[in-house]
Amino acid sequence: MAAKTKRSTIYLEPNLHKALRLKAAELEASMSDIVNDALRIVFEEDAEDLMDIKMRQAEKSVSFDDFVTELKASGQL
Repeated sequence: MAAKTKRSTIYLEPNLHKALRLKAAELEASMSDIVNDALRIVFEEDAEDLMDIKMRQAEKSVSFDDFVTELKASGQL
């Protein structure tokens, strides 16, 4: 675990708590370490998604009807 930590209380569903406890025992890691790692992964994915959204904001928007019409016109449907 990192040198500086912040104490927090979270409430887990019983089945998730059991799975977390078993995984911690299997990995010989603390439940906190596993939760921290999982949160880092989620937040990294969110950051990637936000970057993708920013990159695609300038793209032209196409309605579903227009898209299907284009597919039919090109012979793909």
